[in-house]
Amino acid sequence: MRIRRRRRCIPSCSSLQPIDEDEVYWREKSRCEEFVWGHKLTHVILQWAQCFSNAMVGSKSWIGGLLNRSGNKRHGVRALGYCLSPLQEQRLQRLQERLQVPFDETRPDHQESLKALWSAAFPNIDLKGLISEQWKEMGWQGPNPSTDFRGCGFISLENLLFFASTYPASFQRLLFKKEGDRAMWEYPFAVAGINITYMLIQMLDLYSAKPKCLPGQNFIKILSEDEAAFDVLYCIAFEMMDAQWLAMRASYMQFNEVLQATRDQLERELSLEDIHRIQDLPAYNLLYQ
Repeated sequence: MRIRRRRRCIPSCSSLQPIDEDEVYWREKSRCEEFVWGHKLTHVILQWAQCFSNAMVGSKSWIGGLLNRSGNKRHGVRALGYCLSPLQEQRLQRLQERLQVPFDETRPDHQESLKALWSAAFPNIDLKGLISEQWKEMGWQGPNPSTDFRGCGFISLENLLFFASTYPASFQRLLFKKEGDRAMWEYPFAVAGINITYMLIQMLDLYSAKPKCLPGQNFIKILSEDEAAFDVLYCIAFEMMDAQWLAMRASYMQFNEVLQATRDQLERELSLEDIHRIQDLPAYNLLYQ
């Protein structure tokens, strides 16, 4: 290889500057630009690494997590400018009133609703009493179901009863775990139902004067078309949760993970632009398998 000899810089008569000054300048500029670009690239990589790290916490679907976080920012901005119609306000208020009703085991109408749920689940078996070991067969934690309602109130019983009376085939299929390869330790049906009610209330931001998230806003539009939309959405969510359970080959200790995956999927469906009725949700067909 031929080694290039370094030229001597001789002052010119006109500028009294080295003849190779331009070459030196461009070399130094190139070095600076390379340094700045390298610094920026490192910064970008670190930012992406941080995003991925944050997204992986709490969920396996980091892509869904990133999309949800970016979507929530847009949804928050949109929430500032939208108004509820009189019908939407009225139906949201009625639903919120339902959320405020606690389960009272001394109220005759609440007792009758509980008995009706038993009859829908086990039509050929007589219930021995409102406090009975029989309730464990439905997936309550103990012999007295009223203790499980404390976290969510009477609406969670209404949801279960609506599911049993409106979609009896679907209700029975999930109650008795008729489909799929199941784990030895299955989720308790009734307690899972209460958790689904609570999840929907939080996901749709139903305690607010008007929901701030896009799924909640779209749900209010659906509610104006069908006042039973929350109860139907509950049934859909139950079906989605069971489908996730089977897909993930989950067992009892993974219930919270399955419930979070169900929420993520339902939020995505409720964020679709062409959702105007509860029947428009892609998962609606699960009720008629």
